[in-house]
Amino acid sequence: MTLTANWSYPTAIRFGAGRIKELGEACAALGTVRPLLVTDRGLAGLPITGQALGLMEAAALGCGLFAEVDPNPDEANLEAGIMAYRQGGHDGVIAFGGGSALDLGKLVAFMAGQTRPVWEYEDIGDWWMRADAGAIAPIIAVPTTAGTGSEVGRAGVLTNSVSREKKIIFHPKMLPGVVLADPELTLGLPKTMTAGTGMDAFAHCLEAYCSPHFHPMSQGIALEGMRLVKTYLPRAYADGHDIEARANMLAAAAMGAVAFQKGLGAIHAISHPIGAVHGTHHGTTNAVVMAEVLKFNRPAIENRIGKLANYLGIPGGFDGFLTFVQEMNTALEIPATLTALGVTDPDLDALTAAALADPSVGGNPVAMTAENTRALIAACL
Repeated sequence: MTLTANWSYPTAIRFGAGRIKELGEACAALGTVRPLLVTDRGLAGLPITGQALGLMEAAALGCGLFAEVDPNPDEANLEAGIMAYRQGGHDGVIAFGGGSALDLGKLVAFMAGQTRPVWEYEDIGDWWMRADAGAIAPIIAVPTTAGTGSEVGRAGVLTNSVSREKKIIFHPKMLPGVVLADPELTLGLPKTMTAGTGMDAFAHCLEAYCSPHFHPMSQGIALEGMRLVKTYLPRAYADGHDIEARANMLAAAAMGAVAFQKGLGAIHAISHPIGAVHGTHHGTTNAVVMAEVLKFNRPAIENRIGKLANYLGIPGGFDGFLTFVQEMNTALEIPATLTALGVTDPDLDALTAAALADPSVGGNPVAMTAENTRALIAACL
């Protein structure tokens, strides 16, 4: 089977090995002639970024680069990106990298033309309608990891450095106009990043599948996304240059982000404040707390997980699936607890309050309270 295709769902996606070469065409399709490439510090000096900048130059698009993106980007990163965008006279953004770079790139394109503080566009009610939609710059997204699926998302996660909270900033026009999903860009991704980002994609699909909200389209996408991760993440982890595995994981990541329109849950409600306060990798944190959240939600999801286990070919119903998650984490060398991940001296009361304030809470199958959420976080430690 040829793993190359053009998809128009949920946006224009050019999927396949070597599609990065179409970067100039993608910019032309959106009418941008002076884009700013936004990436993170670690990627800035790597050959794949140099290749992208070379393609921009060859297409007479200039070589605008902004790489001041932290692993959990905050408003200072955003302000610096907006300044670079405006001073460079740019008219679009190429968001290039993993979830942090993709999110910040989208936020730069969104905020460069706005007048209100970014926090006034948080994903609450219809706050997004406060924005000047006509001032949002074109966005081309180029993922280099297979995890967050931010390339097909309509929001960006930004850490508030004062409150130490992760906030979801939303606008429908933050959905990139063109995605170049080239699995060659993910070849050789370090094992720890392959594991963490891959389990992030799995968590997106799992929480969407378990969410009580009604969204049959996302339900089906979540189911198949988990099958792809189960099949291909171990292969990508074992051999970083397995292009078939890398391609299928790139697809699974996008599927996870589409699926979680149905909702997320306690995994993300806990992971967001842990990451904001303790600086942990988001996908890896999701993986660490996944088993305990499954146990927590068991009364509401046992039958549903049994059906999932059957689809994935895992014997033993809920218990078999739980064992599968624990064994997959072990095989991927995911830390067994938050303490092993590096979360030391946590403020349980503050983390509990932050988790309950996270918008992901609304999609959890079991109602989260101060008492049971504190106990859940303690169990994850």
